[in-house]
Amino acid sequence: MLPLYDDQPTKRFPGLTILLIALNVWIFVSWQLRVGIDRSVMLAALVPAEITHGASLDYSIAHMLASMFMHGSWMHLIGNMWFMWIFGNNIEDATGHFRFIIFYLICGFAADAAFIAFSPNSNVPMIGASGAVSGVLGAYLVLHPQARVTTLIPLGIFTRLIELPAFLFLLLWIALQVLSQLASQVPERHQGGGVAYLAHIGGFLAGLILIFFFQKGGRSRSVNRY
Repeated sequence: MLPLYDDQPTKRFPGLTILLIALNVWIFVSWQLRVGIDRSVMLAALVPAEITHGASLDYSIAHMLASMFMHGSWMHLIGNMWFMWIFGNNIEDATGHFRFIIFYLICGFAADAAFIAFSPNSNVPMIGASGAVSGVLGAYLVLHPQARVTTLIPLGIFTRLIELPAFLFLLLWIALQVLSQLASQVPERHQGGGVAYLAHIGGFLAGLILIFFFQKGGRSRSVNRY
């Protein structure tokens, strides 16, 4: 399933959503591609075993933060930023600009912490914005469950566009993460096709909870369109 757009208008210009997308793209293009993706991963990615085996607090925080803005391929980058564009503007609208960046980063840290907790001895580097973006999806489920998400369903020659309620789209999405984790038991983000599903789940749950503390002016409401 690929979300194309939703039906929720915003009051605020999504400046930080755009800035975060631009920053991820800039780091990938201007640094990772220039030095080489493999080398960039060696230099700045998060390695759980290093964190759990005596890394300093400064080192741990720096690598957790850096890993949130790195990607393993163009498709990895585009996929994360596409979801950020579809859903991030409404969360920024609900929290305000400053709170949104704090919310986003905390969700990213929570996602990494969840992965480290369940894979403390992993030596496979972790990269990607998906944990933080998953927090955005969790927040969207709380604030706009009845929103309509126009979704591309790839079924070969029978590919269709359908409107799904946001709660259904997002519950299907998180269910897929859980089932994929149970089925694969391969937590790596970027090697051998591995995906850190535990980080997705951790970020999503963090977003579900944290949005109650970060939203401004009471709970946002979905706008029904007919």
